[in-house]
Amino acid sequence: MEVNTEQIFARVFREMRPRTPLPSIQVVFRKYANANAQVKFGNGLLEVKMADTLAGAPEGVIEALAEILLSKLFRRPIPRATNERYRRYLNRYDVRRSLDLVRQIRGRKRVEHPQGHTYNLEEMFEELNFKYFHGLMARPLLGWSPNASRTLLGHYDPPHNAIVLSRILDRPDTPRLAVEYVLFHEMLHLRYPAEHHGARRCVHTKAFKLAEKQFEDLREAKAMLKKL
Repeated sequence: MEVNTEQIFARVFREMRPRTPLPSIQVVFRKYANANAQVKFGNGLLEVKMADTLAGAPEGVIEALAEILLSKLFRRPIPRATNERYRRYLNRYDVRRSLDLVRQIRGRKRVEHPQGHTYNLEEMFEELNFKYFHGLMARPLLGWSPNASRTLLGHYDPPHNAIVLSRILDRPDTPRLAVEYVLFHEMLHLRYPAEHHGARRCVHTKAFKLAEKQFEDLREAKAMLKKL
C-alpha cells in the first residue's frame, strides 16, 4: 500500500496548528547520502525534502518523522515515543545495511594523506596494531581531516571503512601519546562496532570500554587532550 506523504504531513500540521490555515504541502525525495530530512514553511507553502531512502518507510514512521520535523519547526519538544519510533526504524538491521550501502555509493569521503606534517598515521596504526591487536587488524583507509576541528578529534566511518583524525593534532607541540590514544580509540570502534537495541544505539559498549583500559598511560593521554 502506497503511503501518501503529503496527507500525513497535512494531518500532523492540523494537529499542531489547528487555527492556522492548512498550507500547500510539497514533499520532494532527494538522493541524499544519509537519511536526511528538512522542512521549510513560508508564503503558504510547507516544503519537505527527505532522502529517497525513506520513500518506502511505513506510514507510522513517516508520521513520526513529520512530528519530529514540525516540532522542530514550531519549536516544540519532540515527544519521546515519537522519537523512539523513528529511531527504532533507523536501527533496524535491514535499514542500517541499506543506509550504509547508500552512504558508500553516494557519499564522498574527504580524507587527506596519512603522512601529515608531523605524524604518519599509517606507521602509527601498525605500531598500535601489533601492540594491542596482535597485528591482526586489517588497515582501513587512514588520513587527516581537511579542517582542523577542535570538537571532533577523530572518527571511524563504517560505510567507507575509514579512520580520520583532526588536522589540529598534527602539530609538533602535540604529544605523540595524545595522537596515539585518539587513533587507538577509533581503532576500537573498528574492532567493537556499535550495538543497536530497539531505539538505542550504544557506541561505547562494555567490551569497548574494557579494551580501552588496556591503553598504556591512559590517564596521561586523556589529560593531554584536555590541555589541548
